Amino acid sequence: MPDLSWQRIARRVRVPLGFLFAGAFIWLARPTIRSIGAGSSLVLFGLLIRALASGHVKKNELLTVTGPYAYTRNPLYLGSFVLAAGFAIAARSWWVALIATVFLFTIYFPVIRAEEEFLRVRFPEFEGYAGNVPRLFPRLTAYKSSSSSFSWHLYWKHREYNAAIGSVVMIVALVMKVIWLAP
Repeated sequence: MPDLSWQRIARRVRVPLGFLFAGAFIWLARPTIRSIGAGSSLVLFGLLIRALASGHVKKNELLTVTGPYAYTRNPLYLGSFVLAAGFAIAARSWWVALIATVFLFTIYFPVIRAEEEFLRVRFPEFEGYAGNVPRLFPRLTAYKSSSSSFSWHLYWKHREYNAAIGSVVMIVALVMKVIWLAP
C-alpha cells in the first residue's frame, strides 16, 4: 500500500505548486522600483545561501556537516525562505506574503521533517548532528571544523543555477509590471 502521508504528498506537490504560486505572485504583486530593489537584496542573499549549500552537499552519499551545514541542518531551505521573504518584499503584497507563509508551513516544514526522517535512517550519525545543529535558524559558531570546501562541480550537478535563473525571471517580470503599470 502506498504511503499517502502529508509529508509524502507535500514532497510531490511542492514543485508544481511553486510554479502555480509564481503565477499568482506576478498577478498579486504591486511592486515599485524601491520594493524591487529592497527585495532583490534578500533574493541575492538567499541565492548565495543556496549556492553555498549546494556546493557542499553530497546528496544520499554522506551526511554533510560542513560549510553552511555546520550552522543549520537545512541551509537550502533557509536560502529558499530568505528568497521568499525577498520576493514578498519585492512584490509589495500582503497576499503574496500570506500565501508564502502558508506554503512554508503546509509544504516545506513537512518536507523538512520527511527528509530528516530519511537522514536518520540512512546515516546513524545524524542523531548527534541534529542534537547540535538547529533545524533551520543557524547557530553562531560552526558545529565542526572541516577542510571541506565549496565545489562548483556539486553546484552544477545539483543544477542550483536554476534558482538563479528563476529569480532573475521573477525580478524581470516585476520590473516589467512596474513599467507597464506606470501612469
